[in-house]
Amino acid sequence: MSASIAAGPPTRGPDSENFPVASRLLAPAVRGRVLAFYRVVRLSDDIADAADLAPEEKLRRLDAIEAALDGAPGVPEATALRENGAGVEEAKTMLTAFRRDARNEGCEDWEALADYCAHSAVPVGRFLLRLHDEGTHAAMQAADALCTALQVLNHLQDMGEDRAALGRIYLPRSWMEAVGGESAVFNEAAPRRALLDALLDRTETLLDTAAALPRLLCSRRLALESAATIGCARRLLSRLRTGDPVASRVALPKPDALTALVAAPFNGPSDAALVRARVTRAGSSFARGMASLRGERRRALHAVYAFCRAVDDIADGAAPEDEKRRFLGEWRAKLDRPDCALSRELARARARFDLPKSECLAMIDGMETDAAARLRIPDEAALDLYCRRVAGSVGALSVRIFGAPEAEAFGLALGRTLQLVNILRDIDEDAARDRVYIPLSWLGPDASAEELLARPDLHEACHRLLTRAEEGFAAAEAALAGTDAKPLRPARVMMWAYRRLFDRLLARGFHPPRIRPRLSAGERARLAAMALGW
Repeated sequence: MSASIAAGPPTRGPDSENFPVASRLLAPAVRGRVLAFYRVVRLSDDIADAADLAPEEKLRRLDAIEAALDGAPGVPEATALRENGAGVEEAKTMLTAFRRDARNEGCEDWEALADYCAHSAVPVGRFLLRLHDEGTHAAMQAADALCTALQVLNHLQDMGEDRAALGRIYLPRSWMEAVGGESAVFNEAAPRRALLDALLDRTETLLDTAAALPRLLCSRRLALESAATIGCARRLLSRLRTGDPVASRVALPKPDALTALVAAPFNGPSDAALVRARVTRAGSSFARGMASLRGERRRALHAVYAFCRAVDDIADGAAPEDEKRRFLGEWRAKLDRPDCALSRELARARARFDLPKSECLAMIDGMETDAAARLRIPDEAALDLYCRRVAGSVGALSVRIFGAPEAEAFGLALGRTLQLVNILRDIDEDAARDRVYIPLSWLGPDASAEELLARPDLHEACHRLLTRAEEGFAAAEAALAGTDAKPLRPARVMMWAYRRLFDRLLARGFHPPRIRPRLSAGERARLAAMALGW
């Protein structure tokens, strides 16, 4: 390595990177070319990260590397790569990202971060695809998503070290502002956790898009490499869900990497398995209702539930409002052009059970309401519309999966009723997000959430909602008359559970402290037994 260019000895080698680099899974001839590419990238990265070099000097050295890639002398690593005949254009693209690092530019929003990744990470995947003559659009789309996810995970891993050592922050500035600003993110656990979770949700979506990559490749070796990499990424993401990368770096232990390697020959989990894992991780009481289904019906309901959870997480997440709306807009496109594990499973469910696209769009419409930074419901008609979108849609989709499309009226009535119970149960939690779902026409003029919940009219308004929920349970029961009750067992299970919560709310009242009602261990056991038909 040229001493006049390098910032010092390499800070890492191919065996000490966070994810596989030129592993033994690749053919020997390919590994040599990958290592030549890696040496140029590592040289450039170390220059951009050198704490003792001024930005101008970093840029001069990066310019020298690009000149050598074009044929100038002085940088043996670049000369070797050029003579290999592959990777020059990708390396030059990556130099754009390293120059941004040298100037410490940062990222304003997710789009800017994705653009950074398009220069800093995506070229690696494109290079590997080209080396293996893999150039389909689907493979490139999946590889781009994987590389972007890997880069974001690295940024999250290193967020504490990058800021302390380099004064560099890759987290989108607008996202940090949404939770209180840079100081809050790096000094307070709660806003940091909210931001991390939102970014990890987005990264998991990318990994779901990448999931198909091993099955899209003709090269068995590259398929193994990609499956192992995706497996490592998922395990790291899981550890970042519970770890704090500011308190200490969250690393991927060797047993996790070995597990991903052992699983690689199976090309990673199926779309159905990935969606099932999402449902399991959510830990919702709805899972008990789903347990009464089997085969394709359970698989379809998993897809619908996971879709609802995914758009709900977008609306509830820490991203700025405009970003949330853009991500929800992406889901509108996914309904027509599935591009990830979840959207493919949802498309499969829609085709198999004739699920209306309009109901999926209604759910997204409801989540756009929740995406607002400040939410007020003006009157009862607006509340009815909101409930129809976010809960009626679930009911209408579910009864079709259950095999009882004629019970749509029941599904709509029950969905609205369960949503009213949720609103009454979550009053304080929603107020903390500056959301008040109780109609202002019942509470009086708009004010802060805290003031609205302190008004004397709150108790009367809540009891009006309780009355409507009571009527909803009765309407749902009436709608069951004349229908085959057996297919609707999952819905009846949920109705029983929510009726227990409703009774607790009625007994508790709405004066502070409003302790959140929960099902007892015995009631949860009863739910499980009911789901199995006992």
